[in-house]
Amino acid sequence: MVGALQDKTALVTGGTSGIGLAVVRRFVDEGAHVFVTGRRQEALDAVRDELGDAVTPIRADAAQSDDIATVFAAVAERGHGLDAVHANAGGGEFKPLDAVTPEDFETTFGTNVRGTTLTVQGALPFLREGSAVVVTGSTAASGTEPSFGLYGASKAAIAALTHTWAAELAPRGVRINTVVPGPTETPGLAGLAPGNPGAMLEQMASGMPFGRLLRPEEVAATVLFLVSDQSSGMTGSELLVDGGSSIA
Repeated sequence: MVGALQDKTALVTGGTSGIGLAVVRRFVDEGAHVFVTGRRQEALDAVRDELGDAVTPIRADAAQSDDIATVFAAVAERGHGLDAVHANAGGGEFKPLDAVTPEDFETTFGTNVRGTTLTVQGALPFLREGSAVVVTGSTAASGTEPSFGLYGASKAAIAALTHTWAAELAPRGVRINTVVPGPTETPGLAGLAPGNPGAMLEQMASGMPFGRLLRPEEVAATVLFLVSDQSSGMTGSELLVDGGSSIA
């Protein structure tokens, strides 16, 4: 799909590492100008150094309404609206039920559910007819991984919201779908086991049909498909990209 986003404008939240960064790179390769958000200025600077004027980096926490307002003020200032949005910012941690605190609940649901909601809501005035939104879900939403219930529940909430939003946005000519990655080799996944991430990643890979984790670029290719005209007949869908983990 060379040039699938030529002269279009996109927004990617959580776009400085992992899946988000792979999506930013792919969108730029396809001709888009991309607004990129992240919480670490040094990571945003690195994206700008790599991709130059094709990106507009903005330091923002997707869960904070003031930060999101700043993002969309920048979009408004550029004056081109938005053709594609990837609401990708999110996070979680392994924590068993008896150790979960109210603060853990607020952090996980704040980033994953409130942050996604604020992003999609804030984008509404800028989404033209024919534009598309992709939300990052997770196979954890339907999984039973011990100590990962809070994260899985937050991703299940996102899936439920996206179904409703698809019905709401269809009359505007705006599509919204969820990409559902399986275990993907990202800094975020490695960060779940800071003591010995290598061992955890090897164990996860050994349980995959292909004997390896997904690559961020593989998920990014799916996101590109979902925002492109190639998926014009899809909205309210959950597209599984799990490397076959669901059949393992």
